Amino acid sequence: MSNIIIILAIFGWAILTYIAFRLNKTLGNIFVGLIAVALPVYYFTYVPEDYSFQVMGLTLQFGFTSFSSLFAILVVILGALTLLYSIPYMNKKDRLGWFYLNFLFSIGGMLGILMSKDFVSLFIFWEIMTWSSYLIVIFSGKKVNKVGVKYMVYSAIGAYAMLMAIVLINKWSGTTNISHFFETFADYSNGAKILSSLLLLTAFAVKSALMPLHVWAPNAYTNSPMSYTSLFSGALSKMGIYGMALVAIMLYTNTGMKFFGEALAWLGAITAVLATFWAVFQTDIRKLLAYSSIGQLGYIAVGLGIGTELGVMAALFLALLHGLFKGILFMAAGAIEYRTGKTDFSELRGLIWKMPVTFFSALVAIIALAGMPPLSGLISKWLIYEALLSSEHYFLIILIFLSSTAAFLYCFHFLYGVFLGQREDDIEDVKEAPALMLVPMVLMSFGLLALGTFPGLIFKHISSSMSYLGFNDVTWEMSVLTNEWGNKIYLTHLNTMFMVVFAVFFVIITLVARKKTRRVGTKDIANAGEPILAEDNYHFSQDFYKPFWRVISPVMKYRIETFYNSFANGIGEFFQFFRRVYTGNGQTYALYVVIFLTILFIVGATLI
Repeated sequence: MSNIIIILAIFGWAILTYIAFRLNKTLGNIFVGLIAVALPVYYFTYVPEDYSFQVMGLTLQFGFTSFSSLFAILVVILGALTLLYSIPYMNKKDRLGWFYLNFLFSIGGMLGILMSKDFVSLFIFWEIMTWSSYLIVIFSGKKVNKVGVKYMVYSAIGAYAMLMAIVLINKWSGTTNISHFFETFADYSNGAKILSSLLLLTAFAVKSALMPLHVWAPNAYTNSPMSYTSLFSGALSKMGIYGMALVAIMLYTNTGMKFFGEALAWLGAITAVLATFWAVFQTDIRKLLAYSSIGQLGYIAVGLGIGTELGVMAALFLALLHGLFKGILFMAAGAIEYRTGKTDFSELRGLIWKMPVTFFSALVAIIALAGMPPLSGLISKWLIYEALLSSEHYFLIILIFLSSTAAFLYCFHFLYGVFLGQREDDIEDVKEAPALMLVPMVLMSFGLLALGTFPGLIFKHISSSMSYLGFNDVTWEMSVLTNEWGNKIYLTHLNTMFMVVFAVFFVIITLVARKKTRRVGTKDIANAGEPILAEDNYHFSQDFYKPFWRVISPVMKYRIETFYNSFANGIGEFFQFFRRVYTGNGQTYALYVVIFLTILFIVGATLI
């Protein structure tokens, strides 16, 4: 019963933490710190044991599989680190008991999803995760109607799609067991295959922000406290990836319905390109990272949609990496917001000397995100390209390469707009973030460095998880890049070279160039002899890629959100019209009854 004890312990501790904060803030923070330490310790030391019981004729089954354990590692590690990060970040906020109650319930919901072996249990934990995350999205009390309602509407679409699929699966197979569904899927009629697959895929695509079901994500990510957004983007979105992987691999690939996989791959590629372009033109750090997350999730969908061994391995590897580097970047954004109170690029610059540890962590994450050596992002990008090439998806290669190239633009914008340039006087006294906020970022940064040098540390877990999906011959020889990276690496010298070059340039910049640099005000700039007026903007972070926007704006003006808004307004007008029917006048209602009976009589006479 040790599997289910994890969930019960988290939910119980969440309630105790809420009570502790009601009594004393320090006591509540102690409870948060204890669960942050106990969660990974228990998970990595307990003995797995499946558990099942019957409720109202349904058998609920719990237990981690080799596939779900891969995602559980990410949830546990990132959950523990974000909890530690939250202690100083949230310390000055109100209603902390309510915040941590929902924080822990969302972690418990995710682990419950991963250990559910039947659809009913999965649905229950899915709703726990959704509602707890919704309550954190609206925690600040800002834009509740715009952001919170939109998040719940799309979550409801996914939930009803999943519930409908569960009802149909139970009707067709007589059970809600997930493994049984996959095993008997080939015996379903074509209509049943298509309908159940589309319903499940819709439910999972909503949470993974796959276009065109992504419009809730940018505002939800930016409206949540940054300490939770690290978990939101890094782990909670992976629940959608987890479900899509099951649908795409267990159903489409193993039953010959590869056209669904192709559709998923194309949707992923389109998501990657468009979200990346939107990230390039953002003026707020949080919005940039939000669109960047959506784009990176598109890469993962491409690998899953291809369905080959190499494609799935690339997708799973990138899913884990995304949790790390996006967790770091949202934490860095939170640290900047914590110290400066600002997240707009036009108000930030020159923080590299004020927040050097935050800069180092963000730099490592950016290098990994961009797919540059010597970090692990290079491996994931390489594997995706190689998988596309070996499976002859040449047009998808063009889209992914376009997205990957454009990602360099927003990566540079983030680093330049926040850390480089001349500081303004209002942020001259900024200090580095508190130690408890820096430790999680630094630990994950070293994790990215380690996986870039020794990817075999995680590849063996990916290999084990892929066996659950039906891939029995996963070896390092599948890729020309990883065929020597199982237990040792032959590119250590290359990585060392990159690190030495980085160190040399760092020394030159800090010790030599800095001494020869004269600090001037932002208005002390020559401009071809023309005087600079007070209203003139000479901060390059504003309108950073304006010429690029002029070129691409004709394409970017078409947004699916415009269609959704028009549809919602139409529905609102439709129901507004029918509200006039309820006049409150008894004579009017009597007239309605007469009209209804008349219509009923005419229809009945016609049928006779």
